[in-house]
Amino acid sequence: MIQVFCAKRGSGKSKKLIEMANEVSINSKGDTVYIDDDSRRMMQLNKKIRFVDTEELDIVDCDSFYGLLCGVVSQNYDVENIYIDALSNIINKNIAESITLFKKIKEFSQRFNVNLFINLNCECLEELPDFIKSYAA
Repeated sequence: MIQVFCAKRGSGKSKKLIEMANEVSINSKGDTVYIDDDSRRMMQLNKKIRFVDTEELDIVDCDSFYGLLCGVVSQNYDVENIYIDALSNIINKNIAESITLFKKIKEFSQRFNVNLFINLNCECLEELPDFIKSYAA
């Protein structure tokens, strides 16, 4: 399953994503991973959640980000939920140009039975490409 949360920068998306991750990690049978482009929010997460800072790993495009996802699952087959904050900042690309990444993420989610929750900055929901609208929560 993939859920995408879209709203303007500063609207509280990260806070809600952290709350969701913390709540789900308490009752989840599998492990939870939180991916962000910096470590500012790391201390707000439950200690059971594995935090990954993409800036430390030089993740800068769609291919390296997808490689990170594959590495997370290959290192731990018990990962059930992955929370991705500010995807557009991580991949340094206009989100409309990331159709290939979303196709890979969809296949990844189904293949490894992993739930992905993704935050995107967008000014207007109508501007979202159709391939993302289908995942919008």
